[in-house]
Amino acid sequence: MSGYGHEGDERTFAALPPARGAAFARTWWGLSWLKALEDTALDGQQLKAGRRHARAGAVGAVSVRPGRITAVVKDRDGTAYRSDVLVREFSAEEWERLLDLAVDSAGHIAALLDREMPPHLVEDAAAAGLELLPGIGDLEPECGCEAWDHCPHTSALCYQVARLLDEDPFVLLLMRGRGERTLLDQLQARSASRAAHGGRGADGAPGADTAEGTGGMPGVSAEEAYAAGFLVPPLPAPPVAGDAPGRSPSLDTETEPEPGVDPAALEFLASDAAVRAHRMLVEALADGASAGGTPGGASGHGGPTTRSTASPVAAATTAAALTVAQDAVRLAAGSPVPWITARLTSGSGRTRAEMDFATRAWRFGGAAALAVLEEEWTPDAEALVWAGNRLTEAWEDDERPALRRSGGARWTVVGAEAQLRLGEDGRWWPYLKAGARWSPAGPADRDPATALATALAAGPTGADG
Repeated sequence: MSGYGHEGDERTFAALPPARGAAFARTWWGLSWLKALEDTALDGQQLKAGRRHARAGAVGAVSVRPGRITAVVKDRDGTAYRSDVLVREFSAEEWERLLDLAVDSAGHIAALLDREMPPHLVEDAAAAGLELLPGIGDLEPECGCEAWDHCPHTSALCYQVARLLDEDPFVLLLMRGRGERTLLDQLQARSASRAAHGGRGADGAPGADTAEGTGGMPGVSAEEAYAAGFLVPPLPAPPVAGDAPGRSPSLDTETEPEPGVDPAALEFLASDAAVRAHRMLVEALADGASAGGTPGGASGHGGPTTRSTASPVAAATTAAALTVAQDAVRLAAGSPVPWITARLTSGSGRTRAEMDFATRAWRFGGAAALAVLEEEWTPDAEALVWAGNRLTEAWEDDERPALRRSGGARWTVVGAEAQLRLGEDGRWWPYLKAGARWSPAGPADRDPATALATALAAGPTGADG
């Protein structure tokens, strides 16, 4: 978004389209402006009405100049009002302090001269007694509707400014009294003067990084510092994870959602994302947390090869993202409310019975268990030999059950409603017959005898559960 009619320290921005269904601001500056506005508002109802006006596209072109923002705002019946919001300008002394603050920080001046507004400038300015964002009394409304305080029209104008700040945060400094070109010219001149005077300002006063500016301590050049091998301070202690995930925001607002958007479903997904993010943070901060590893990976027992590896041991699970169908099962396995399960079932192309089996498998072993349930793979010759040896070694001769290979990597117990399935990672999964289908009966094991004992111990109840 670019201003037109840019002349001196005044800019005019074209009217923006309606913002239905979208957040009013997306950047740090826009969001901070809205928070400051809403935190200092005296009448929340007027703010809500103004937000609705702005969403509907009722705010015309916005003119921004030092100390004032102006626009024509229309009511629903088409009546137009000129609305102004007066912003307290910084005094000349305050601008001097802000410019000194920017020049004293290499990061701030580098960003500003590169036409970027660093968010930390707000905190540093506040520490110096300068509030860049509006506070109580900083925004004074004037509207043609003759309201005595903020009305829907001036509130709508303030909300529209948040969208302008998204595109150009220098608008905030223009409201405070200096346009971008003026500010950058003054910064550049002040920085050059500081450098020409060896770190002193034009008046001979020491800068923040000179000997006098650091309490009389002798300065050290960068070349000497590197040559001396100065040690950097130790890293701070890592943050402590909260006891529980954060709560997802409520999406129950006065704005009607777009067609096809279900706020309750979005809240459910946001809560799930918060739970996963919290778990990942806890794992990352845990002592000795490893960056890799594969659940249930090989531990020296060996296993069948995958289709693309020469090793007889295969990884149980990769870090690849889940497919939509797999993620639907993961979400459904979290025991959400019935209507969520129904939507996940339909969206993943499964029947209710198929989803029941899938969630049962997921609870036993995640994506690996789901693959064993829903997919078939055919071991190569080497993997089949390995599997046959494991099945032979797992029992004594007089205890070994009669097993019949049922295609792929499945062996059914003759005379029993039990089955062993071999995963591509070399683990054995227990299954039991449930009606006309096979159902997961428990977690996987490296030992086929243990897996089969799990299936037989589960019995018909476990199969149908």
